[in-house]
Amino acid sequence: MTVDTTALLLAEVRRLADAVERLAGPAPAHNDLNAADCFVWVPANHYLQPVARPNRVALTLIRGVDHVRDILHENTLRFAEGFAANNVLLWGARGMGKSSLVKAVHADVRAATGAKLKLVEVHREEIGTLPALLDILKASDCRAIVFCDDLSFDHDDTDYKSLKAALDGGIEGRPDNVLFYATSNRRHLLPRTMMENEQSTAINPSEAIEEKVSLSDRFGLWLGFYKCNQDDYLAMIDAYADHFALDLSRDELHREALEWATTRGGRSGRVAWQYIQDLAGRLRKPLSRD
Repeated sequence: MTVDTTALLLAEVRRLADAVERLAGPAPAHNDLNAADCFVWVPANHYLQPVARPNRVALTLIRGVDHVRDILHENTLRFAEGFAANNVLLWGARGMGKSSLVKAVHADVRAATGAKLKLVEVHREEIGTLPALLDILKASDCRAIVFCDDLSFDHDDTDYKSLKAALDGGIEGRPDNVLFYATSNRRHLLPRTMMENEQSTAINPSEAIEEKVSLSDRFGLWLGFYKCNQDDYLAMIDAYADHFALDLSRDELHREALEWATTRGGRSGRVAWQYIQDLAGRLRKPLSRD
């Protein structure tokens, strides 16, 4: 075999090896759960990406949801202290602080207890990779809340089966050091038409509908969020204005805030925050949710 032929063969072998590596995907990254309090799950390389500055507000700034706030806080506190706690589904009206409450409660409980309590966000599209994430978390000495915002499933979407197994099912079950919190605009997570179609085409319609509804049943706590009234909306506005020292008379503040809500088509915590951002900008005041 000539030198030129050998060189060509080696080059071809290297090319094939590179192609195999690309097909295999990136190597798993090293995960350090002590690097931060909050993480985002990156399933492509099984990596928990630390979040240095989480986007959250102080728990004291979340108004109008006192009852569900207290339930979620107590459940999270028990979990952080090593006791039994439930998976939680926060469902209901848009913009009423469901995801903000999860992040705020996590920060408050962690500060109060000093527990190694982590918050790990999983995007809706990556629910099918939950088993890989749980394998990483169960080997840690930390306690972790796996959080999915705006969770729901569409037609022909089978990822809900992975979620059911991760919540309670499977021979191994959910790790003791992991809870699952999710927010959704609807309580049953699957569209009514999807459940009705399954019911109409099934041999046993009642079993088909039970299969779909049982996903929500895996959450031990259902916390409902409803549209706020005017008093609650203005209480949110007042809390933000006081916290950020926005210099405007109460009468003028309320007049502007109500007008803003009218232009937005309704009142909610999100609408209140958007008004406060606009006001702070006009007053040339810095605004940070830390």
